[in-house]
Amino acid sequence: MFDQKKFFSDLKEKFDKSIDSYKGEITQYRTGKASPKLLDSIFVDYYGVKTPLNQMASITTPDARLIMIQPYDRSAVKNIETAIRNANLGFNPISDGITVKVPVPSLTEERRKDLVKQLHQLTEKFRISMRNIRRDELAEIKRALKDKEITEDEEKKFSEKVQKDLNDYIKKLDDISKIKENDILEL
Repeated sequence: MFDQKKFFSDLKEKFDKSIDSYKGEITQYRTGKASPKLLDSIFVDYYGVKTPLNQMASITTPDARLIMIQPYDRSAVKNIETAIRNANLGFNPISDGITVKVPVPSLTEERRKDLVKQLHQLTEKFRISMRNIRRDELAEIKRALKDKEITEDEEKKFSEKVQKDLNDYIKKLDDISKIKENDILEL
């Protein structure tokens, strides 16, 4: 039997997960300001095991242009420095044997435009992903109609609600993208 409440609850959950995933992905885009999130993608070779940097060190930003890394184990300083350098994020870490300092260089105009272009591509990928969710849910509604679990009027009403929900979430996605774009372009 078609459970309308569960159907729309699941739909909302899928769209919310998509938005959360998008928010997670765009944190990797540099805005010219120092943030511990910039190093989230870095894994350090720690005694032969690839370990996320944020699990083996305290990462802080004492000012807008510097990331400070305080490893829990001082013997890992060299490996952390190497991992950051090899990550191709455009960072040049400096070590004093106890901490690793990562100066965050200002972004050039060309690099900012390139990041915005990448952001637009990512946003479009997530729009397509949300449209695919809609397609699957509409197929589920059609199946319920075919199996006579819902009436044609309900099918039309549910389909319109799915489309309205999609429009709302795509607007939310675009709003988040616009804010991030402004952050990237801000000098």
